[in-house]
Amino acid sequence: MVEQQCTIYINGRQVGFVKDGAAFANEIRKNRRQGLLSGEINVSYVRKLNEVRVLTDRGRARKPYLVVEDGKSKFTEELRKKLQAKEIDFNYLVRRGIIEYLDSEEEEDILAAISEDKITEKTTHLEIDPASNLSIVINSAVFPEYNSIGRHSLISNQSKQSQGLYTINFKNRYDARAYLLYYPQQPLVNSSAYRQLKVKRHAAGQNFVVALTTYYGYNMKDAVVINRSAIDRGLARSVYYKSYSDEERRYPGGQQDKFSIPTPNADGYKGEHAYSKLNEDGIIEPDTAVTEGDVLIGKVSPPRFLEEQTSFGITEEKTRDNSVSVRTGEEGIVDSIAISETLGATKIVKVRLRSIKIPENGDKFASRHAQKGVVGLIENQEDMPFSESGIVPDLLLNPHSLPGRMTAGHMLEMLIGKSVSIHGDLADGTPFGTNGKELMDNYGKILEENGFDKFGDEVLYDGRTGEAFKAKIFTGVVYYNRLTKMVSLQLQVRGRGPVQILTHQPTEGKPRRGGLRFGEMERDALVGHGASLLLKERLLDQSDKTSVWICKDCGDTGYYDYIKNRATCLTCGSSALREVDISYAFKVLLDEIKSLHIMPRVKFREE
Repeated sequence: MVEQQCTIYINGRQVGFVKDGAAFANEIRKNRRQGLLSGEINVSYVRKLNEVRVLTDRGRARKPYLVVEDGKSKFTEELRKKLQAKEIDFNYLVRRGIIEYLDSEEEEDILAAISEDKITEKTTHLEIDPASNLSIVINSAVFPEYNSIGRHSLISNQSKQSQGLYTINFKNRYDARAYLLYYPQQPLVNSSAYRQLKVKRHAAGQNFVVALTTYYGYNMKDAVVINRSAIDRGLARSVYYKSYSDEERRYPGGQQDKFSIPTPNADGYKGEHAYSKLNEDGIIEPDTAVTEGDVLIGKVSPPRFLEEQTSFGITEEKTRDNSVSVRTGEEGIVDSIAISETLGATKIVKVRLRSIKIPENGDKFASRHAQKGVVGLIENQEDMPFSESGIVPDLLLNPHSLPGRMTAGHMLEMLIGKSVSIHGDLADGTPFGTNGKELMDNYGKILEENGFDKFGDEVLYDGRTGEAFKAKIFTGVVYYNRLTKMVSLQLQVRGRGPVQILTHQPTEGKPRRGGLRFGEMERDALVGHGASLLLKERLLDQSDKTSVWICKDCGDTGYYDYIKNRATCLTCGSSALREVDISYAFKVLLDEIKSLHIMPRVKFREE
């Protein structure tokens, strides 16, 4: 029996065979640690397939690990002191084989310990820091290890959606969309990654005083109640920038666009009122208030086709209006205008609008623990719950939000945020940094010293009645982000408007001045409720209702001949037709079936 040899692949290409694949992979690792081979090389042995895979290609994600040999980390206390004294650096440890970078393939062959006390005889590597398992975004959050693992992806998504100071030179930029928080703050509880990356320079949130309590049903499920006076003082207030741009393009034949106010004989002329805010050069003035449909940049373009002769045989050069208008559902004030040239020496104009976005019902807020909530009520300060010392919460969060989603980190941040706001310092919430019980004891002690309950509970009084609530209510300080999803940008509604050419149904989507689609699942809900007349009204009367003539003899569609003053069927020549109301989309379907050489017939039920 011939012994099966192990195949070697380098970057996916077969290059040879060896007898013992595991020993060969270990030999490569040994030489790499000694500096005989490049540290960029990774090797893994796949036992099931009896393959050695050597990877050297670019673009691989690699992560550093400390090497463990004979049950001990190669990173000794002596090296730690030298690193702290800056006698050596990180690259020194990589070159000496104390730290090595592993890719996803080689990670399959190792057994990594999360800390030194977890090292066993079989351990091959040690994590440099337990938090290195997590991304930069999650490391910038606090206490993620106390939250359910499913929250991490949501934390990441919501952090990216948060409004803040995204760049310092925002005044000179013309981003398509930009959201800028008026009064961004750095969090009272932050992490090591937050400090190292200096994220506070681009803060994206504010510290809210939060109470965990229900409020007359206004914060059911994900809803939150916000203090109106806090909003009036500037809580979560932001500005939204939207940029429009256009250029004078050149066309074959020497024709060119021109920025100017279109003349009434131009194709697509919008009417004199649309251009009333433009200057003589066709560009709007700064600090002008504009609404949906107002022209920002007036532009005249040459006709799409060659010029035509008029009835008198004179060639007339036509123009068409190609102006830039404010989009549907948007409004604001012209913030600034930039006029420049492209690389092709054509004139380009950019106009930036700004609009102030004050929190309103339906806007979204989220903590750094993926506790996303929608504003259900903005309540007057005098009607909000208040504490014995007169503190009124900025936000009321439903207590059921926390156990169901298993976000204990949110509660921990509330408690620590409360104590550091009293103490006047910042707290550290680095992932895997400190034991949660120690944190609660340390910061609970600060609360007790200042006359508060150790666990953050307080007696609150109902602002409407003045009576104390029977149960103590957990209050604290949490860093909240305002998300970019805002009602004023999402709102879409229509009573009438354009329809699609093919199906004659109303258009869908805000940019096309459409409404919300009444889809199949909504139809099923009405069917389940037995609301047949409402279903007919939605899907026929208010959609694409049309009258057609159907032949009683052959079942094909006909037409009404106004000259002969009778309905006629082209298929069988019959005049026994009946006018029925159907959906226009159904008529289109019948026509499409006919195009496949299939004759659909509509039959009438016996009356």
